[in-house]
Amino acid sequence: MQPACPPFFRATLLAAALLSGAAALAQVTPALPGTPPVPDARNLYGTTAAHMLSPAVAGALPRIYVPNLRSNDVYVIDPATRKVVDKFKVGRSPQHIVPSWDLKTLWVTNNAEGKKDGSLTPIDPLTGKPGTPVPVDDPYNMYFTPDGKHAIVVAEALKRLDFRDPHTMALQFSLSTPDCAGINHADFAIDGRYAIFTCEFGGHLAKIDMVEHKVLGYLKLSGGGMPQDIRVSPNGKRFYVADMMADGIFEIDGDAFKETGFIATGPGAHGLYPSRDGSRLYVANRGSHQVHGKRGGPGSVSVLDFATRKVVAQWPIPGGGSPDMGNVSADGTRLWLSGRFDDVVYDIDTRSGEVTKIKVGAEPHGLTVWPQPGRYSLGHTGNMR
Repeated sequence: MQPACPPFFRATLLAAALLSGAAALAQVTPALPGTPPVPDARNLYGTTAAHMLSPAVAGALPRIYVPNLRSNDVYVIDPATRKVVDKFKVGRSPQHIVPSWDLKTLWVTNNAEGKKDGSLTPIDPLTGKPGTPVPVDDPYNMYFTPDGKHAIVVAEALKRLDFRDPHTMALQFSLSTPDCAGINHADFAIDGRYAIFTCEFGGHLAKIDMVEHKVLGYLKLSGGGMPQDIRVSPNGKRFYVADMMADGIFEIDGDAFKETGFIATGPGAHGLYPSRDGSRLYVANRGSHQVHGKRGGPGSVSVLDFATRKVVAQWPIPGGGSPDMGNVSADGTRLWLSGRFDDVVYDIDTRSGEVTKIKVGAEPHGLTVWPQPGRYSLGHTGNMR
């Protein structure tokens, strides 16, 4: 028996119906019981539109949380003033800041790079303060199953996905991905039946069955060789994979699990973020093919139109830079990205491409913007649905 639809979800469905006029929407039935349905099969990002904040984030401080890989700390920025208002130490090698499925906690993934003291540091978004770290093996990144029953800790160096309790982080079971060297980023099918993970150091993708919890197969990309972030199209029909060696994004038919195209964007294509209206995809081009690049590289942001699959704008970082990971503001007017090799954060106006730089710690990586619109989080820096 499916659980009753909470008031916020009912309101989302009603809003979607009103937007479509009298025509009935094609709703997507989720593969996992307990997963909120996608109200409109034409745009799975329709529930993450500007200002569509869940009651679960009421009272959350508007902040940008920045994990700094080499200084082992988190900087906290007030987006209204663009000032650093707090900073605190966390575990070794913090990589990403991940919103929990229920939107109540932000988790810092401290993977300890080559050592064995990995941990997750919880942040209370109501206060912006860290809590007690939880020891966890190699948490490079973290996702959540669409039904919210499991956190998926991406143990990159171990070629393994660890399914954990989403609140206590106690280990439930593990899934080995032996042919996925450098497993790191992921996104989910429109119905949540499967996820596709990128294999950074092998040039592969791995398709994971979210119902049976098994590897469905691997796909070798035709070029490039260092896939990074991955995001699904609004209608769920294709996945876009940023490859920092190919300088662009591969198009993947997720159901058939085959490569169907390639779009050039810029040097070191890396992070992928949908606009709040689901019409465009912001591609952060890091400006380097190196894992540890130089300052002031030819970094830029490409703006892809989902409908035409064409790049419609190109925003270079003034003076050079290294845009990496981040997300879009709740109102959709700002794109916040870490400047990985330049020890800064970029605040980019999504209407003009104008860039403001803010100094942070050493080697900022997977920052998150909070709060963000959406009913629940699938992880990373805010893969919201």
